[in-house]
Amino acid sequence: MKKLKRSSLWLLICGIVSLSLPAQTRLNGLFADGMVVQRDTEVAVWGHDEPGQKVRVRASWGAKVETKADRDGTWRVKVSTPKAGGPHQLTVRGSDEVVVSDLWSGEVWLCSGQSNMEMPVKGFTNQPVNGSQEAILGAVGDTIRLFHVARNPSLELATEVNGQWTAADRDTVGDFSAVAYFFGRRLSRTLNVPIGLIVSSWGAATAETWTDGATLAGLGKFTPPEAVPEASPQRTPTLLFNGMINPLIGYGLRGAIWYQGEGNVDRAQAHEALIGGMVNSWRAKWGLGPFPFYYAQIAPFDYGKRGNSAFLREAQLKTMKSLENSGMAVLLDIGLENYIHPREKIAVGDRLANWALAKTYDVPGIEYAGPILREVKPGKEGELVLHFDHTPNGISSFGKPLTGFMVAGEDRVFHPAEAKIQREAGVLMLKSAEVPHPVAARYAFENWVEATLFSTAGLPASSFRTDDWEK
Repeated sequence: MKKLKRSSLWLLICGIVSLSLPAQTRLNGLFADGMVVQRDTEVAVWGHDEPGQKVRVRASWGAKVETKADRDGTWRVKVSTPKAGGPHQLTVRGSDEVVVSDLWSGEVWLCSGQSNMEMPVKGFTNQPVNGSQEAILGAVGDTIRLFHVARNPSLELATEVNGQWTAADRDTVGDFSAVAYFFGRRLSRTLNVPIGLIVSSWGAATAETWTDGATLAGLGKFTPPEAVPEASPQRTPTLLFNGMINPLIGYGLRGAIWYQGEGNVDRAQAHEALIGGMVNSWRAKWGLGPFPFYYAQIAPFDYGKRGNSAFLREAQLKTMKSLENSGMAVLLDIGLENYIHPREKIAVGDRLANWALAKTYDVPGIEYAGPILREVKPGKEGELVLHFDHTPNGISSFGKPLTGFMVAGEDRVFHPAEAKIQREAGVLMLKSAEVPHPVAARYAFENWVEATLFSTAGLPASSFRTDDWEK
């Protein structure tokens, strides 16, 4: 065997060593092949390199920017993004060169919550999603990309995220979050732009675990967890914010959708302040202003001894009224008495998308909210007259008997009420022979109910009450 010269041997050894070392130039895991960036704006791009290393970021659409890694090796730049389209390429040169390919510019949404956000298009075991097979067969040519954030409960604020961008097609869409996918599908078809969906969810997660410690401390007593519990890490305060939201902060997006609340049924009284605090802290940390936050009201389900979930639905309704730039998709018509995961995920995604299309993208002609009680007035002969917002063409039961209505007098004892729509005025009349002088009304204010009141666009009214009594 021919002997290598000393210089050649040294070069070979250096090459082997360099191959064994990790690349110094690293991007946050969100910046990977197949990614979607928020269109027509400036977005943050960040990563790590050797301290003091010059880093150059070049985009195939012409954007160029330079910076230096700071003393701990982190760097961050702002990059102007193009109009909707692709594919594009992003090149980062520092100690090494990293190239991100198949990059698209479009609309990016964060999708978070618990199992009803996590539930895939194909459904859970023995728990189907209606229309799943048609959705899978129809996933051809959809410019929808999903990044599924890996589970990572953390005691400390994480900065790295694990996951990958996946394009929606017949092979992949069955594993996509159903709510996120159907939301994105409606946006994509209406706006005709690529859609990026970042899904960070975990079944049975509470709202507290998606909220940072400072916000929780400001809302009352909060003791930081000392360990990650093996049994239920997703129910421990701050752990999922630390591990599954914090690493995403700064990524360019349009807004967020949220499906959660089942884990907080027994703490309804604190829910409005909790969600408001969580959302506003997210907004402050992202630095994008009060970005849209659209969420699903939990559907009817028999929670048994955990309490009356109507109080949680009421808190969610109040949140929509108090939280800036928010909207709520009412799901009172799709609940299942014995399954906490409604099958009609298309309806959930579409209703959330209607909020976004109408309020964020200014698409005209869309009814996005069902009837919301505006006021109640005394009528004649012991009647109560209910007036609603979001009913431009009136209200309807679509042929169903109007059930689920109750009235009470000063004794605070509720009795079933006869309900009648006065079509000319677009109002609802309530009365009961048991209550000659009613002072309060309730609708669908139980765990398990069936919706009977809708707008003429087919959107259900939320459960409501006009009293503030404890029971």
